[in-house]
Amino acid sequence: MRMSRGQKAFNVFNIAFMVLLMIVTLYPFYYVICASFSSSTYLQVHRGFLITPVKATIGAYKKTFNHALILSGFANIFKIMIVALPINLLVTIVAAYFMSQRGMMFKGPIVFLMMFTMFFGGGLIPSYLNIKQLGLYNTLWALILPGCLSIYNAIIMKTAMEAVPESLSESAYIDGANDLVVLFRILVPLIIPTLAVILLYYGVGHWNSWFPATVYLEDNTKLPIQAVLRSIVIENEMLLGGATEVVEGEAYANDYTETIKYAVIVISTIPILCVYPFLQRFFVKGVMIGAVKG
Repeated sequence: MRMSRGQKAFNVFNIAFMVLLMIVTLYPFYYVICASFSSSTYLQVHRGFLITPVKATIGAYKKTFNHALILSGFANIFKIMIVALPINLLVTIVAAYFMSQRGMMFKGPIVFLMMFTMFFGGGLIPSYLNIKQLGLYNTLWALILPGCLSIYNAIIMKTAMEAVPESLSESAYIDGANDLVVLFRILVPLIIPTLAVILLYYGVGHWNSWFPATVYLEDNTKLPIQAVLRSIVIENEMLLGGATEVVEGEAYANDYTETIKYAVIVISTIPILCVYPFLQRFFVKGVMIGAVKG
């Protein structure tokens, strides 16, 4: 089929607009990467677009990875995710199954209390006292157990379970299956895309979390990576400019007050970007499953 002039003009405009949108979306991240490899002194006086690193250097990355807590920070976050993610999935699956089934005893009041926690919380001080009285203070469990269930994620999984034909569960019950068999042998295998999405949500949440660690952890060697990176930025900003020396007639700053912030952003973002492509094929289907009925 030959396209009319109007269709050709629309295609050209559409492609140009999408390319422009892609540039606008990707450039900030590209800028951060270039800035992280730039000299702090020259970056601060640079004006306009940043196409390549200014006076390229890896000093900001060296200073970040030479920090005493950087290795323990990565080790702690991996420990947290290895333990927390299975707990998150198990608790979310059970909660979603409870909310998706009809005729459950006390379902109304329990679901109301679960939904209530989405909008109201006890506050920081009661949470701190609760963690301390439970003996979780200054342990990694304080970062795992309190947030083991996200009601929002449970609602997504509940919608996915409700999209599974009810006749499958009824047939299993007739054959003598109980709720555990129906849940883990029938429903869970059919909602794998949603499980992958929920796994990504929880993983990103744990990876980006830093505030609970600053409240519940007293031992710095137990801090996760985001709390360590935050402390690196704060420590660097507290330095008053650092020393300045002259190299070949030009001023050169030994500090990385500006560039270390960009290096920290890159270090904290790259691992998640590496994981996302493996779950991308599940993402759209997992989010949209159960959204259209009929």
